[in-house]
Amino acid sequence: MTTVLIVDDQVLIRAGLAALVRAAPGLEVAGEAATGEEAVELAARCRPDVVLMDIRLPGMSGIAALERILAEAREPKPKVVMLTVFDLDQYVYAALRAGASGFLLKDTPPERLLTAVELIAGGELLFAPSVTRRLIETFARQPGPDREQPARLEALTSRETDVLRLVGQGLTNEEVADRLVVSIATVKTHLNRVMSKLGLASRAQAVVTAYESGLVTPGRNAAPGGS
Repeated sequence: MTTVLIVDDQVLIRAGLAALVRAAPGLEVAGEAATGEEAVELAARCRPDVVLMDIRLPGMSGIAALERILAEAREPKPKVVMLTVFDLDQYVYAALRAGASGFLLKDTPPERLLTAVELIAGGELLFAPSVTRRLIETFARQPGPDREQPARLEALTSRETDVLRLVGQGLTNEEVADRLVVSIATVKTHLNRVMSKLGLASRAQAVVTAYESGLVTPGRNAAPGGS
């Protein structure tokens, strides 16, 4: 059973999400919060598998709450999906850097949102198509392949670098395994080592590192936009 913590300051939206989750087989509502502070407290107490969190909350923002939740959580840390009516670049990038595992708009169809919860609980990333396009466009405007790779990437083996590059392109563990002709378990092992060596807290931060280091260059070796 996948447990879900729902965080939104609007009662009707929070109630609607809770009803949607309760009606889905294999999902269970771990709790509901109206503020970032409540979200941090409930996440520590209930230890949900997934957190659905509004990015714009009164007081502590959703991104600040996300950072606190991941920093204070014991392993396995929850996967956090940011929900918003906006798809602005700064929100997407800030959520990625903070460790979000997904970024969906509030007009996402119910069945797609439930699919997102299932995929993210399994360790994948999921972003609304418009968000993916904006993210790639943002990185494309930044200096690209002539950037020097951070010295810390030198700590990676060639296979770990391959895994980071493919994850940065948006491939799932299964797709990475197919591309490298290895098992999914091997991919997970390499990715865990990458995250440990680079001090990353989530797969999303691995994607950011792949872009920022120049390992993945938008428009040249990134996977097609989408989610």
